[in-house]
Amino acid sequence: MTAPVAGFVQRAWVEQIMGLPISVHLRGADPATPAVEAAVTAYFAELRRADDIFSTYRADSEISRWQRGELTLAAADPLLGWVLASCDQAFVRTRGFFDARSLPDPLGGAPRTDPSGLVKGWAVERTARRLPADHGWCVNAGGDVLVHAPDGLPAWRVGVEDPVRDGKILRAVTMRRGALATSGTRHRGTHIVDPHTGQPPTGLRQVSVLGPELLWADVYATAAFARGASALEWLATLDGYEGLVVTSDGRVRSTPGWPIA
Repeated sequence: MTAPVAGFVQRAWVEQIMGLPISVHLRGADPATPAVEAAVTAYFAELRRADDIFSTYRADSEISRWQRGELTLAAADPLLGWVLASCDQAFVRTRGFFDARSLPDPLGGAPRTDPSGLVKGWAVERTARRLPADHGWCVNAGGDVLVHAPDGLPAWRVGVEDPVRDGKILRAVTMRRGALATSGTRHRGTHIVDPHTGQPPTGLRQVSVLGPELLWADVYATAAFARGASALEWLATLDGYEGLVVTSDGRVRSTPGWPIA
């Protein structure tokens, strides 16, 4: 389970939560202590709690019960109201290209609310307070990554997956703190639509966003992909965030501040 590397030890845990593998990698003098084990256990437990509230695939989740009118926001976990308000803020920040409130019902019913596009990044980031600050750690939630490297430990090297070539890395960035989120069609097919037209966007295969917060990196990656061909121009206007896009014809383009490996 552990392996010494350059004077420190690295260890990894992986669990299936929110329908995807979530891994935690820790670096430190000894990441196998009972205290570290307890912190990682608490981390995964809190992610499961978020899934209990926000899973749209579970009939007993609070978001599902609220959507059916069986639960009021006043009676729900306060996090439900906070997330819905954050989705409204995301709608404003992205000029309507991230819209969790008006998603089409797959069964043809009335438009539904689905905050999943915000919840994963928010939950992974919020719950990271459970992880030991004196260790380096890297959390990977289905390709969206959050890292922390305290003084005395090396930075993390994080790769952006190539959307065309299986198992290949398109770009790599060195990070001490911050987030990297990616949206595209490679793993989930066509699942993002332009909220203004209701149609899948064109012109892109993948968008990656680098920045200080995973919640917003994830939201901005989704919104940028929904924009299609105008994604990079919009990403360049975001303060503190950088973008990398792969166009439909395979070209790789980035905002001016994207780090050069």
